[in-house]
Amino acid sequence: MSEPNTPRPHGREPAAPVDFIRQIINDDNRAGKHGGRVHTRFPPEPNGYLHIGHAKSICLNFGIAAEYGGRCNLRFDDTNPIKEEQEYIDSIKTDVRWLGFDWEDREFYASDYFEQLYEWARQLISDGKAFVCDLTGEQVREYRGTLTEPGKESPHRNRPAEENLDLFARMRAGEFADGSRTLRAKIDMAHPNLNMRDPVMYRILHAGHHRTGARWCIYPTYDWTHGQSDSMERITHSICTLEFENHRPLYDWYLRALGVYAPRQIEFARLNLTYTVMSKRKLLRLVQERRVSGWDDPRMPTLGGLRRRGFTPEAIRNFCARIGVAKTESTIDVQLLEHCVREHLNRVAPRAMAVLRPLKVVITNYPDDQVEQLEAINNPEDPAAGTREVPFSKVLYIERDDFMEAPPKKFFRLAPGREVRLRYAYFIRCDEAVKDPATGEVTELRCTYDPATRGGDAPDGRKVKATLHWVSARHAVAAEVRLYDHLFTQPDPETVPEGQDFTTTLNPASLEVLQGCRVEPGLAESGPAYRCQFERLGYFCVDPDSQPGRLVFNRTVTLKDTWAKIQKAER
Repeated sequence: MSEPNTPRPHGREPAAPVDFIRQIINDDNRAGKHGGRVHTRFPPEPNGYLHIGHAKSICLNFGIAAEYGGRCNLRFDDTNPIKEEQEYIDSIKTDVRWLGFDWEDREFYASDYFEQLYEWARQLISDGKAFVCDLTGEQVREYRGTLTEPGKESPHRNRPAEENLDLFARMRAGEFADGSRTLRAKIDMAHPNLNMRDPVMYRILHAGHHRTGARWCIYPTYDWTHGQSDSMERITHSICTLEFENHRPLYDWYLRALGVYAPRQIEFARLNLTYTVMSKRKLLRLVQERRVSGWDDPRMPTLGGLRRRGFTPEAIRNFCARIGVAKTESTIDVQLLEHCVREHLNRVAPRAMAVLRPLKVVITNYPDDQVEQLEAINNPEDPAAGTREVPFSKVLYIERDDFMEAPPKKFFRLAPGREVRLRYAYFIRCDEAVKDPATGEVTELRCTYDPATRGGDAPDGRKVKATLHWVSARHAVAAEVRLYDHLFTQPDPETVPEGQDFTTTLNPASLEVLQGCRVEPGLAESGPAYRCQFERLGYFCVDPDSQPGRLVFNRTVTLKDTWAKIQKAER
């Protein structure tokens, strides 16, 4: 462990107004508590993949440490060998780094402290504050009582310390079967907080651990491990989500009973998002029941899923900063998250032209073999992004939705006899729509172009009301495009009629796969995670499924910014 006791000068206090956590830290620093140190930790359990809710905690813990010139540890609370795997550890480290944070040399594991935790447990036994209990798990629950009725003491509660020490040593030695005995703290079976009614500290579990192998067959509980791990790492502010508020008295009791350094636990409300579930158990069901393609399905709220969909770490950090931290539970509109993604991609994503549902356009008065290279702007929000060349030829593709044979009054795009502008190119006029004689479907448009309108307005001053994107049929690259929508049909997927399951709110239209799309040739060599804006269509990202000869794009978000419109209306 790297210099855990060394004070570091804290940075400037965040500009007012500050949230309640930073206010606590400011007050502690003004009082000289911890010598001005600020030391936090992000303590995931390595039994699953991180999601957007964890991102809030990551940004908070690492962000606070950075603001105050402090440190933040990455600690894996690996106390349950049955559910933990190295795969999860690797994915968690990847996600934290992707978000832009670095724990430097402070990568710790609760399993690093198993020996010390065992010795501290022996100390509590010697002090008459812990005992070995022979009750089964079901009996322990029965004895605990209810919120309105006190619990009953275990018949083994008053065993002599020497007997408890002997039994605890034999538990460690593997003499007893799983679940046959536990070590429990001796606190108060009438305490109004059920967590204080002689909680379990150790349980017998003959299972190999991913780091300690077969060295242990007793494993500490989360509540026993967490505070002591914080203490050993000299954490100053142990920031947890609100469900741990009722556990704080136990956290403090253990530290006082041992007489060791005591961090301060602070709880904040976890992140809830509309159209999203955050429960690990429910996300696991979605994967196991093949409702999604895996943990990194772009519809999932996992950081792997969001990354694959094309969300940027900058956007997620900005989102977490905007929603702030509070003491009361609330639900954030997912449109705010999408707004943050659009806001960032609008600044940094290069533009490109793509046609998702191609309709062939033949420019009858354009020379058959001629190809022009037209200049296109890479990003109007970034002058330094420069320009690129896109090929223009006699046969093009436009979006099928950009043509109507009998358009309504407010449809300004292409129609028979109507003129429009092609982006960066020319005015074209539709002269004829060719149809499939069997189905009556329009299969081709025959148009003429005005050579005098290249890249600008008509010399005679005539105007058009629409500008369309397009690609050259001769040069375009085929692509598969996956259009994603919310995974659930209602804002709170877990609010369902009695007897129904949350999966009844799954959105059957959450994924639409389009084959035969066409993109401009400059995108042919785009690698996985490449992000761009398809003009007029939205922001897209190259999927890892792409390979030579098969280009696959995921839609990250549409261009329609509902959140911005809501905010504008409210102002």
